[in-house]
Amino acid sequence: MFRSDAAAGGRGEEAARVQQESADGTLQNHRLKSSAVCLHDAKMNMIYSVLFTFHLLLQYSRCVIALASVATVLLAAMALYNLMTPRASSSHPPPSSSLPLPQAESCTDPCKIVLVESIPEGLEFNSSTTHPSIFQAWLNLMSEARSSIDIASFYWTLTNADTGTHEPTAEQGETILRTLAERSGKLSVRIAVNTPQGSQPQDDLRLLNDSGADIRTVNMRKLTSGVLHTKFWVVDKKHIYIGSANMDWRSLTQVKELGAVVYNCSCLAADLGKIFEAYWYLGDSQSIPSPWPTSFNTPYNKDTPLHLPLNNTPSNVYLSSSPPSFCAAGRTPDLQSILSVMDDAQSFIYIAVMNYLPTMEFSHPKRYWADIDTQLRRVSYEKRVKVRLLISCWASTQPVMFPFLKSLASVYDTKSKLDIQVRLFVVPSSPKQKEIPFARVNHNKYMVTDKIAYIGTSNWSGDYFVSTAGSALVVNQTASQSVEPTVQSQLQAVFERDWNSDYSTPLTHCVLSHFCTHLV
Repeated sequence: MFRSDAAAGGRGEEAARVQQESADGTLQNHRLKSSAVCLHDAKMNMIYSVLFTFHLLLQYSRCVIALASVATVLLAAMALYNLMTPRASSSHPPPSSSLPLPQAESCTDPCKIVLVESIPEGLEFNSSTTHPSIFQAWLNLMSEARSSIDIASFYWTLTNADTGTHEPTAEQGETILRTLAERSGKLSVRIAVNTPQGSQPQDDLRLLNDSGADIRTVNMRKLTSGVLHTKFWVVDKKHIYIGSANMDWRSLTQVKELGAVVYNCSCLAADLGKIFEAYWYLGDSQSIPSPWPTSFNTPYNKDTPLHLPLNNTPSNVYLSSSPPSFCAAGRTPDLQSILSVMDDAQSFIYIAVMNYLPTMEFSHPKRYWADIDTQLRRVSYEKRVKVRLLISCWASTQPVMFPFLKSLASVYDTKSKLDIQVRLFVVPSSPKQKEIPFARVNHNKYMVTDKIAYIGTSNWSGDYFVSTAGSALVVNQTASQSVEPTVQSQLQAVFERDWNSDYSTPLTHCVLSHFCTHLV
C-alpha cells in the first residue's frame, strides 16, 4: 500500500514537470504575438496553473486518506490480537482484577515478632529453647485491644463442657473464653468460623454472641467442599497472631502448637485484615466473587514482599492464603508459597507438620497429589539440599501415610549426597491423658530453611491447598544485619530441639509397632 502511494506521488511530480515545460514554451512564442493573444495565453496559463494545483491537492489527499486507512487497520488488528491472545502463564494464578496493583512499599512501624508455643502437660525438653505460651499471647492481645478483635477460626471448644471432660487443664481455655466475652461488651469483636457440622459444640459462640460479639459462619462445604481451617487474630488493626492452635482448650495444654505474634505492625495487620475481610464477606455470600473487589487486593507477595523492621532487623514479609479461589489480585496462594520457599533453600529444609500425604486426603474417588512431594525430591537431587521431616504419630494418624514417608526417606545416599530423613514425633500419654479426645499430638505446621521461616495453619495434603481455607506468615530476615536472633534461627532451634528429643523416633517398622500399636 505504501509503494502504491509512492508511485502516485512520482506520477504527480512527472506531470508537474511536463506541465512546467509546456508553459515555458508557450511563453516563449507569446513574445511574437499581439497583446490580445498574450492576454488570452496568460488566461490560459492561469487555468493550467489552477488545474495543476488541483491535481497536486488531489494526489496529496489520496495519500493522506491511504495513510489514515492504514493506521486504522493497524490499530484494529492490535486490539483484536490483545483480545484473542492468552496471557503468558505464571507460577501462580493471575491477578483476579484487571486494575493495576499498587507497588510494594516499606513499613516503618516498630514491628516486634515473638514465637509462641503450647507444650502439652508433662512434655519436658532437655533444652534451653523456650518461648512464651500461646495462652499468654492471647491474653496479651486481649489486654492490648482498644477498639477491635477479629478472629478467624475452625471451631470453638474452650471449656470442659464442650468436650465432655473434667480436666483441670481446661482452665486456661475457659479463661480465654471468659475474658473474650468480657471484651465483647466493650469493643468490636468479630468472629469468622467454619459452619458447625452435626453435633459440633456451639455453646462458646452463643455465649460470645450474647456478650456482644458479631459472628459469621462460612459455609465452606457449599463454597469449595472444604472447611475454614485457618487460625489467626487481628487486634486493633496493628497486632496479629497466626499459627496452628485452634480455639480449643486442648490447644493450650494438651496439644503441641506453634505460632507467631507480631505487635505494633499496622501494615502487616492491615494485610492480614484483608484475608479476614474475605472470610467475613463470604459469611454473608452464597458464592466466591471472581474477580474479587479491588479492596481485597494486595501488593505484598512472594515476588514483592513487604519490607519492614522485625525486632530491629530488616525483613521481607508476606502472607499467603488458600484455596486459590480465595486469593484476590496480588495474593500468593499457599501452595505456591511453600514451593517457592523450598526452591529458595540453599542448605537445608526442616518441616514439622502433623500430617504429610501426597494425596487428596478427603476426595472420593481417591486422588494422588504430589506437588510438595515432587518438589522435595527435586531440590534434594538438583541442589543437594538437606531435607528433614518431623511428622506426628498419634491415635488419629492414617496408616496410608507411612508408605509415602518411607518412600520419601529412601531418597538418602551418602555417596550421592542425597539426604532426606524422616522421623516421627510422639507425645506420650498417661492413662488419664489418653481419655482426652483428640489430644496428645504435635500439631505444628511450619517450615524453616537457611533463608526463610514459614508459619502456617494447614496440614500437608492436597485438600488443604485446593479446597480448604488456610493462611501462612512468611518471613525472611537478613542475618548479617540482625542484632537479635532471626526468626529463621529461632524456628530452626525449635525444630532441632524436637528432632533430637526423646519424643522423636526413626521411621522403622519396629519403632512403629512400639509407639503406634494401633497402626500396624
